[in-house]
Amino acid sequence: MADDTKDDAQTKTSSAMWGGRFSAGPSAVMEAINASIDVDKRMADQDIDGSLAHSQMLAATGVISSEDAASIQRGLEQVRSEIHAGNFPWSKALEDVHMNVEARLKDIIGEPAGRLHTARSRNDQVATDFRLWLRDACDRIDAMLAAYQTALVKQAEQHADQVMPGFTHLQTAQPVSLGHHLLSYVEVAQRDRGRFADARKRLNESPLGCAALAGTAFPIDREMTASALGFDRPMANSLDGVAARDFALEVLSAASICAVNLSRFAEEIVLWCTRRFGFATLSDAWSTGSSIMPQKRNPDAAELVRAKPGRIIGSLTGLLVVVKGLPLAYSKDLQEDKAPVFQAIDDLELALLSMAGMAADLTFFPEALEAAAGEAYSDATDLADYVVRELGKPFRDAHHISGSIVKLAEAKGLPLAALPLADMQSVEPAIDDGVFSVLSARASMMSRTSFGGTSPVRVREQVAVWKDRLGC
Repeated sequence: MADDTKDDAQTKTSSAMWGGRFSAGPSAVMEAINASIDVDKRMADQDIDGSLAHSQMLAATGVISSEDAASIQRGLEQVRSEIHAGNFPWSKALEDVHMNVEARLKDIIGEPAGRLHTARSRNDQVATDFRLWLRDACDRIDAMLAAYQTALVKQAEQHADQVMPGFTHLQTAQPVSLGHHLLSYVEVAQRDRGRFADARKRLNESPLGCAALAGTAFPIDREMTASALGFDRPMANSLDGVAARDFALEVLSAASICAVNLSRFAEEIVLWCTRRFGFATLSDAWSTGSSIMPQKRNPDAAELVRAKPGRIIGSLTGLLVVVKGLPLAYSKDLQEDKAPVFQAIDDLELALLSMAGMAADLTFFPEALEAAAGEAYSDATDLADYVVRELGKPFRDAHHISGSIVKLAEAKGLPLAALPLADMQSVEPAIDDGVFSVLSARASMMSRTSFGGTSPVRVREQVAVWKDRLGC
């Protein structure tokens, strides 16, 4: 009986927030599907920040008294303290974070709490909270991407002179610097940072004051609340203010691309740490074992990062489907916007922390890298370039000459550097013994001095640029 009484009281509390038109409370199933508190309570700080700004504005414009505003602000900070302390009485019957905060505020300060919701709706309130939360998320992700870049730059600096095989089609292509390879992911991460920065810039407009959909008749100052909350400006159309969720889709799109980019390096870590490649290893801190095979060292963190795009892209797809075809302005479907976003951001942040940790932790095996760099006739292009540069042949002819010499060396089971000069001259008589100066993986790497190339001198220049940019 006591539990039933409590449930009845909670239903009446909920109905008092929105149910003057209703004579009975919602069914248990309706209450369950309608409640979002388990998800949106993560926006409690943003909700309180928005309410503080709103109450200050209401007092400044004379809509409520300064005394009521002071009580509201004092009560809201107490609510915040209770939430942070972990002893806030969350109630599903109160549906969402907004009603939970307001109901507790009423418990604390009484009648003035009822004035807080003047000139706003939960529609503009949740849109404001969500933008504030995503803005904070973009800032956190940017810092994590910078930490990931820093770890890569430090490794690149140590390995600017280390030759390794470059791949196309996962086949040995041309020798490159390990530092150059690692810096490529620094560039990728910078574009990811740019995408989040762009999304943050576009979402940084305030819906607060749009009310339910049409604005309000009260003499509010939306510029004041926008400024107080760090927004660039208030949104110019009240319908758009409460209905838009493209800002969340844009962040999820940036998160999906970022996760895919992380997964590509994660895949390389998985390959490099296999016995077949033997290029690198991770310490115990980033490896796991097997319950049955005692010899195993598995790069499971990299494998899990490789899997994260599936979940994050799924979140983007899910929200696209929720929003597709919704008429203006607010529909309850939009309550389903936050769960996929929160999950995706959680997954991405964990992936970023993992990738930064693994990037810093990797130990490379120079002998294995150098040996692999010289395999599979990776200096064949250098032979062709030599023919162009020293013999004045067109590149297409030089390509054919080099290919014929490779075929001859392959038939004899020899690398190009070990093929007798006479054999090369049987294909192109003008070749002299100067050709051997270009026929090594290291010579190939050193020769690529064009801007953006893999020569260690270019790599060290780029390391210096990135160290300055990242402050590391």
